[in-house]
Amino acid sequence: MYPHAEVVVHDSRRNCIAAIFNNYSGRQVGDDSGIDDVEGLAAGSEVNGPFRKTTLEGRETKYVSSVLRDPQGDAVGLLCINLEVTALREFLAVGKRFLDAVESSASFDALFDDDWQQRIDAFVRQHLEEQSLHLTRLTRDQRSQLVFALKEAGAFQAKSSANYVANVLGVSRSTVYNDLAKLER
Repeated sequence: MYPHAEVVVHDSRRNCIAAIFNNYSGRQVGDDSGIDDVEGLAAGSEVNGPFRKTTLEGRETKYVSSVLRDPQGDAVGLLCINLEVTALREFLAVGKRFLDAVESSASFDALFDDDWQQRIDAFVRQHLEEQSLHLTRLTRDQRSQLVFALKEAGAFQAKSSANYVANVLGVSRSTVYNDLAKLER
């Protein structure tokens, strides 16, 4: 989760930071842990949080702490994961804009009426669905049948469409041409 997560290991016996990874808080190994009630933490839940805090720069952070125990079951420390969530919130906001989009694209779609690549993609998806096939598991015969179906549907009329079909099918352009040549016989 670099650079958004900081992991801190607290030694509760010495009440100090034992290790810190992806340090964005500025704390150092050996600094005071600031844990006043280790026994209370040890008696509570093994995992605590997530809780919210704000960094000095004003970024929102969520953190979770887990009690670390020795083989005898005694609490010896805490493992804390601090996750800076500002970037995640921004990412979710962008995703929400796309997921919640309700504008009509009819006027814009006219620009792409002749999008032959999109039509090939849709045809391949539909063919695979109808035949209960998976693109990466096509046999040679199944691939040839798909190439034949694409030819019948007019997929090879556009310039460089054989190259595009080859990329979609994960084969070489010469393989597509060989499949097409078999159809001519």
